[in-house]
Amino acid sequence: MQPVNLFDLASQQSQWLAVRQAAVAGNVANVNTPGYGAFDVEPFEKVLDNTRVALRATHEGHLSGGATEAGYAVRQNGQEISAMPSGNTVVLENELMKAGEISRSFELNTAIVKAFHRMMMTSVRS
Repeated sequence: MQPVNLFDLASQQSQWLAVRQAAVAGNVANVNTPGYGAFDVEPFEKVLDNTRVALRATHEGHLSGGATEAGYAVRQNGQEISAMPSGNTVVLENELMKAGEISRSFELNTAIVKAFHRMMMTSVRS
């Protein structure tokens, strides 16, 4: 079992939340665009499943382990039925709920990092 670096995990989730927020903002901006299909980002749990934990070189003589960073797949929602007669599949209420969910996730992420940082600083000062 390998240790989990909480700061790296929080940073990765923060990047994922930023990508999701951009997708939701694009959906809201195009709510009246005829034929526009709503986009969303794959769930963070799926991103974690695709992430490979690998060794990192800490000295110039070390060989690299070939670690790759996980990408975030932004995909069109699978909604076949258009919400509007124009063919637009963006439902404003759903997008606003997603925006609130993203905001709460950012706040939780920040609170966890802040608490972990405080705990580390307390242990270092002792």
